[in-house]
Amino acid sequence: MLKTKLTLVAACILASALATNALAESQWDKDHPRRAEVNGRLANQNQRIRNEVKDGQISKGQAAQLHSEDHQIRQEERDMASQNGGHITKQEQRTLNQQENGVSRQIGQ
Repeated sequence: MLKTKLTLVAACILASALATNALAESQWDKDHPRRAEVNGRLANQNQRIRNEVKDGQISKGQAAQLHSEDHQIRQEERDMASQNGGHITKQEQRTLNQQENGVSRQIGQ
């Protein structure tokens, strides 16, 4: 009986430790500096697109195309991160930034 209780307590402690580790890893993944930089740029571009539509500088159709391109970049960033333990490499960041630069140049033409 005592052995069963000790086994149960040990299992609970182990489960708690694993859950805490998973939570910490998820937080690290989410806030990884390279991912945060790429996603911050995407958020900024999203706002720029909205402002251009609001000001009448681009049509809703043009905005939809730009949003679609940004969405593809975001999906690529997620795919890259899922293959690298929740972060992206410096080269992947450069690649994504080059793609974002292309969309950025299209905003407000």
